[in-house]
This record gives sequence, C-alpha cells and structure tokens, in this order.
Amino acid sequence: MRIAILTSSRADYGIYLPLIRKLQDTPGTTVGLIVFGTHNSWFHGHTIDQIRKDGFPIDAEVYSMLTGDTPEAIATAMGLTQVKFSQLWEQNKDRYDIVICLGDRFEMFAAVSAGVAFGICFAHLHGGETTLGAIDDVLRHSITLFSTLHFTSTEAYRKKVLEITGGTPFAYNVGALSLQNIGQTPLLSPGEFQERFGVDMTKTTLLVTFHPETKSPEFNVANAKILCQAIVDLDLQTIITMPNADTSGNEMREVYLQFARSNPQFHLVENMGTQGYFSALQLSHLVIGNSSSGIIEAASFGKYVIDIGNRQEGRATSDNVFHIPAEKDSIISLSKELLKKAPYGGLNIYFHPDTANLIVGHLKNYLNGKS
Repeated sequence: MRIAILTSSRADYGIYLPLIRKLQDTPGTTVGLIVFGTHNSWFHGHTIDQIRKDGFPIDAEVYSMLTGDTPEAIATAMGLTQVKFSQLWEQNKDRYDIVICLGDRFEMFAAVSAGVAFGICFAHLHGGETTLGAIDDVLRHSITLFSTLHFTSTEAYRKKVLEITGGTPFAYNVGALSLQNIGQTPLLSPGEFQERFGVDMTKTTLLVTFHPETKSPEFNVANAKILCQAIVDLDLQTIITMPNADTSGNEMREVYLQFARSNPQFHLVENMGTQGYFSALQLSHLVIGNSSSGIIEAASFGKYVIDIGNRQEGRATSDNVFHIPAEKDSIISLSKELLKKAPYGGLNIYFHPDTANLIVGHLKNYLNGKS
C-alpha cells in the first residue's frame, strides 16, 4: 500500500500517531506525511519540528496560511491552500493508493477538495459528527462526500455517513483513533511535568481549552473574558492551551495573555504535544472549554468536563460531560460541584480497543477488492 496522510495541525497529528505507527509496521506499506496548515507557523508553535523529531517521513510541505483570522483571511487561506494543493496533486496524482484525511478544518477541506479533480482516493476519519456552533459541519460533511472510505468514531456517526453518501459500502465504525495513544504514550510524572512546563500539578489544577465559535464569532472575545474571570474568581491554578487558527482566535489569544499578565495562576501553553497534553489530562482535576478532546478523550482519564457554549453542540458525549452557556456564575458553581466528586468511572462511548488495526485492515481489503 502507498499511503499519504494529510496533517494540518498539532491536533490531527496527535490523533494520527497510532495509525502512522501501525502503517509503518505493516509489510508492503509505505507511508508519508503531507504537512501544511499551522504546522508551518511559528505563531502556532511550528509543530512540524515535532514531526521531524518523531522521525516520520515528510513527503511534502505546503505553505498557505495567513496570519490574520478575519473571515476574509480564512477564506483567502482556503483559496490559497486549494491552489497549492492543485499543484501538489498534479505532481503526485499517481504516487499514492489512498490519502488519509481527518476531521473538519477549513484547510483540510481545501486540500481534499483540490484532489477531487485528480481522482485522489481519500479515506476520511471522524466523519458524520455534528458541531452546531462551528462552520465545521459544512466542511466535515463535504469532506465525507469527497472521500471514498470512511472511518467513524461511533455507530451513529457511521449511519450519518451512510445518509450523506447515499449508502456507501465503505463506511466503518472503528472508534476514536486518538484513544489508542493512551496505552502507547508514557505519561509524565508531576515532577517531570513541572520540569518541562513549569506547572506544579500537585496543586488543584484546571485544564482549559477554549476555541472560537465560528458561527458566532462576534461573541468569542466576550466569552473568553467571561471564562477567564470565572477562573480568577475560582482562584485555582489553570493551564490554558492557546486557541486554534479560526475566526477571532488571535483576539481570544490576546485575552488570555492579558489575564495571564496579572494572574500568576494562569499558565499559557502553545503546544504541549500528545505526551504533554495527555499528562495534563491525567494530572489535572477538571477540564473546561469547548474542545473535542474534552468530548472524546477526557472520559478515558476519569475527568469531568464542562463544555461551554455551542461549539460542540450536537456531538455525542459520555456521562462525564456537562454543557452550560458562557455564564460566569454557572462556570463557577458547576466547577465547585464537580471538583468535589470522585473521578469519573463510567464508559467512554468513543473507545474501541483496536482502532488502528481495524483501519489498516479495511484499507488493505479495499485495495485487494474486498469490501
């Protein structure tokens, strides 16, 4: 098998890791990464350096992101990404049997849509999901239509893919790939975490990841301020991972920076890597924000999650997730309540013990003419 993997950010790269390793260990298989998006941005941590450090082969680097985050800048970056990838696919249209893509980012949509005219065979991970507070739904469902194979994280999402595609025979429920990292990634001890990130995790700690809502960007800055003020009033040590490259993400970033200057309990981190982030999940006491990591991974670490606003609305959740609006008093009262509870011990609805192996098996069957 000749496989390429499209990776546009720190987030999807971390999810891909078990699959990349499995493909590398599969006889007769070559795998190369096509790296673009915020990986190449110094502003977002230049995470392509982590890929190089991990030693995975990079087949191509594509530079197409702008520093701005207005709707015009996002749309322009999409167009530029399509142009750059039209050139890449023209030069590599016969190089790969399958190209793997993931999720719903605007730059992923642009890269995949550019390949349609060249007959590129795409395999899509995390299709069929719903996030009503973001434009991601439109992009995700479009990527589903552009793709041939589909690897969903739940059975309900597989059925949604069948609806979108009109009944494709190549849709498989394999669980969430990122959860395989938990068993494969050695976690940091509190001492090791403090040495690397400068945060004493023996203290009660909140882990916050709060990204823009792209369907209502006019509220993003105000909501970020509300969340930060709630953290100040809680007076607890807090790790905040910086927002992604969506509309008004830079303005939210400035809010976090302003609060951190006057509140020493705020610890801002640009890129923790998979090991660092999973260690933070393990060592923290409560997860707050609107990230998919709270929806998918936190349950496997026994953590409760406060999901704020509409960004993840419509996405299936385990019983550890609580949805509330961006209201300071609600954030404070629910945080205090959940911090008193014993660790979450219920199921993670996204877990499957053998996701990477299932994906590789379906890829091989497809190329061998089996469904």
